[in-house]
Amino acid sequence: MPLWQDIATQKQAQRDALLPKEWRLAELPGPDVLDVTSIPARSGILNADEVAITENFDAVALAELIRKRKLSAYAVTLAFCKRAAIAQQLTNCLTEICFTSALNRAKALDHHLERYGEPVGPLHGVPISLKDGFRLPNFDATIGFAAFANKPSTFPSPLVTILLEAGAVFYCKTNVPQTLMALDSENNVWGRTLNPLNRKVTAGGSSGGEGALLGIKGSVLGVGTDIGGSIRIPSYCNGIYGIMPSANRVPYTGQAEPGAPGGSHIGLKSRAGPMARSLRDCELFLRTVAASRPWLRDSNIIPGYWDAMEVLGDNGTPAQAPAPSRGLTFGVLMTDNLMTPLPPIRNLLLEVKEKLERAGHAVHVLSTPPMFAKLQSLSNANLAINGSEHGFKIMAETGEPQSTWLASRVKSKPPKSIEEAREILFKTEQVSTELLKQLWSASTPQGKQEVDAIICPVAPHPVAGIDKWGGVSYTIDWVLLDCCGGHVPVRKFTHEDAKLEFNENEKEILGPWDRYNRGLWDQSEREVYLGSPLGVQVVAPKLQEKRLYRAMDAVDKAVRGEKWTGSVEQQAADTMAGMGGAKL
Repeated sequence: MPLWQDIATQKQAQRDALLPKEWRLAELPGPDVLDVTSIPARSGILNADEVAITENFDAVALAELIRKRKLSAYAVTLAFCKRAAIAQQLTNCLTEICFTSALNRAKALDHHLERYGEPVGPLHGVPISLKDGFRLPNFDATIGFAAFANKPSTFPSPLVTILLEAGAVFYCKTNVPQTLMALDSENNVWGRTLNPLNRKVTAGGSSGGEGALLGIKGSVLGVGTDIGGSIRIPSYCNGIYGIMPSANRVPYTGQAEPGAPGGSHIGLKSRAGPMARSLRDCELFLRTVAASRPWLRDSNIIPGYWDAMEVLGDNGTPAQAPAPSRGLTFGVLMTDNLMTPLPPIRNLLLEVKEKLERAGHAVHVLSTPPMFAKLQSLSNANLAINGSEHGFKIMAETGEPQSTWLASRVKSKPPKSIEEAREILFKTEQVSTELLKQLWSASTPQGKQEVDAIICPVAPHPVAGIDKWGGVSYTIDWVLLDCCGGHVPVRKFTHEDAKLEFNENEKEILGPWDRYNRGLWDQSEREVYLGSPLGVQVVAPKLQEKRLYRAMDAVDKAVRGEKWTGSVEQQAADTMAGMGGAKL
């Protein structure tokens, strides 16, 4: 047996041994059971209070209930440990299991609150799941490489330290694809993660383990990373919220990576961000991180508190929230001119546009700048600066083969020369600067009007079948432009969606990526999508995360038919007051 297989067998056995026998399902569902999200609640493993804790409250509410001592940190952590154990058996979403240390920490946090009367921070007692690459002392960060196994971290990633100081409880780490560069979370160490909402479609990548765990409510708040769509794509696949900040906003350093050390700062820059079951939990995460002054822990971080993360007014202070009567101004990007969205994605954008207009917002369909179609190839060029040979060398240490998806797409290549890299970066600067002049305004009868945010697809297709995800231009392009972006879930794919066809003006095939995308709309594919989630991407300019959050909140309220007040702060206060008195 090859060395990598020995290691994988050992690691999986170690993980499985940490699942208590009383938390194991009596019987696993057959392959014909596609939606497994209801199994945890009816498994008999969770009691009624634990079902309520894991299903009825978001992180904001749980933090408040713990602070008011209506729930203990231990009870909340135990509930999520049990549900995560069930999630693992149904979706294979976990890598490292930290249940014992998490429960010990929760006890200590309860003792602190009882003794001092105050929480240690805004996340006091809130269980948080971590993407596998983050370093947590005494646990591996394999990121799916057999060569990285059995080398437990001796120090925490800076972001881990920040969240611990805020009171978080880390109870598990989650699965990723080999090299972190695939859209299905499969690797040779841990295997493949499945989508709990529909096990025939992908859970996404590279934060697919996080997405699946959140989708089955085995987590309330998780941490992912994104360089080409790795927060937004799994959020889309699993029907949750996710925000990709601009680069150097949230600490990313101190992680296990597939490339050479320092490579994450060259070309496209990875960034960390929240994945959650409520939008306000994303805000809680970003506000907490900003308040910790992360620029004192990670030298790459651009200083800025949460309230400064939106457009500045004329006097140099944060702009005031727009009045509810005026609403926001959105631009809708219907296509990137590289891949035409399939009919249900086109219709979904128009649905969201109509609902926003009914809610009092201004929405304009944008003309896609011709230069936009060049971003995908330019993004690929940026990714190629570091080459791929480092990851291949890591795999060679244990004789590990490439995954099926990567084997047809990625070859071992050396890094670019300094001259080649300079040329790519110069071209990126030129294109990005030119697009800044075109993207953030819409042509209206009254002339050019600035838009607060852009709405576009996460992908030009519904959540794809396993190993069938198409191109990533709709997500990676915004990384190249260093915008911030997020996903808002809208609804599920229906039989009516499956009946839709291309309009006459959409029938031209734009190129090979578009041809592949259209193949995902074959009659044989359409039934696979039934019941899977649909959502939209919302994008704001660089380092405008609070502006992004405000826009996402407006979209979220509109698609749910809820009133939007224009004040994120008031909404958070009102909701907190209501949830604080909630009962189990």
